[in-house]
Amino acid sequence: MEPMKPSNGLTRHVPPDPASSEASCCAPSPDRESPSHSLPSLGSGAGIGVGVGEHSIEQREVPPGNFRMGDSYGDGNPQDGERPVHEVSLTAFRIDATSVTNADFAKFVDATGYATEAETFGYSAVFHLALSANPADVIAPAAGTPWWLGVRGADWRHPGGSLSGIDGLEDHPVVHVSWNDAVAYCDWSGRRLPTEAEWEYASRGGLDGARYPWGDDLLDDGAWRANIWQGDFPRINTVEDGFLTTAPVRTFEPNGYGLWQTVGNIWEWCADWSDPSYYLTSPVSGPKGPPEGMYKVLRGGSYLCHDSYCNRYRCAARSSNTPDSSMGNAGFRTVEIDGTI
Repeated sequence: MEPMKPSNGLTRHVPPDPASSEASCCAPSPDRESPSHSLPSLGSGAGIGVGVGEHSIEQREVPPGNFRMGDSYGDGNPQDGERPVHEVSLTAFRIDATSVTNADFAKFVDATGYATEAETFGYSAVFHLALSANPADVIAPAAGTPWWLGVRGADWRHPGGSLSGIDGLEDHPVVHVSWNDAVAYCDWSGRRLPTEAEWEYASRGGLDGARYPWGDDLLDDGAWRANIWQGDFPRINTVEDGFLTTAPVRTFEPNGYGLWQTVGNIWEWCADWSDPSYYLTSPVSGPKGPPEGMYKVLRGGSYLCHDSYCNRYRCAARSSNTPDSSMGNAGFRTVEIDGTI
């Protein structure tokens, strides 16, 4: 099959063989010199009003309990720190049934005038097959991941670049939002980001130790259960699951707790600082991650994950990026601040 081309007909940027790079396909690697994520931090959006906004996403109640956190099968990348598997105990909490959508984020922006970091600094990271921009808008490939392009004018309203838009994508997850942008939304809506432990527990949907929210097999009765890459990454996506980039947030089936698409589709920001060695010392009760760090945790994988190169579309999989990074496959979901039900 011929490589899929951007819908705008622009020359396709063909990256080298991914085996030639040790960087992650998931997101631009955290290189502060890379134009796609060298954005200075803007903090959490002071002045937007705390707890005044409307958050209309349906909530799911996650019961209290213990679970085995981490990779039970040895599927993970050692540098991600998915082991050792360890017991975690959590109190009950309420979490969004879906990722925050473009429509949800638009309410926040319309109410506050908030400008995301991608908008403020004028560029974000776009996957090469999703590019919809003038050639002059392409700054450069991201360091170590040439399938990621720094693109001027790419932001949450223009996910492929300045020639793209979100008309008809209102029920798709918002992307090109940094961790700082996600926290600003949370501040406005009186919410918070989930801890990494809460995220994994919720993603498992009651299936302790399973690879995926639906079990251990990638295909369920021969059908895809997540929006991930099929084909030859990063050149050819055969789109067997129906989507080249994002899917509507209520695509496929929810897990046992009623959460939609916790793996695949987009990476989701968590509250925690990232440390690959954290599991060695993580407390049993309500872990909240290291007290400080350089990178924030991302969970769930995205439409770019493929088992030939990145198998991070599992409940235990971990990734991270700087809190000011933005890219076309990362968004978030939120948790009620009062952790009790």
